[in-house]
Amino acid sequence: MFRVFIVFVAAITAFNAAASSEAAWASGDKALQTACLKASGLKGAKAAGNIIHYGDDVGYSALLITGRYPQPFMHNKAGKVLCLYQRATKKAVVQEADGLLGKV
Repeated sequence: MFRVFIVFVAAITAFNAAASSEAAWASGDKALQTACLKASGLKGAKAAGNIIHYGDDVGYSALLITGRYPQPFMHNKAGKVLCLYQRATKKAVVQEADGLLGKV
């Protein structure tokens, strides 16, 4: 009977750890998207595709953001930026990526 109890507790613990991990990833993805959209500086910024997670040895995730340039001299031109998000520091940096994947 004691052995059955131990197996039951181990199974519940493993299930909770997996669920927690999925919740942690979802929370991290939300933080990444929020940081990248803000860092983009684009009007009407939105994610263009899925997040690309690199391994923990690299520690970065990437997301392509589309929107419109807010500067008056850009005349509301559509644009793209590539966002790199460092998971350890939760810092997002962006670089213009209009040439990525052809025309905007």
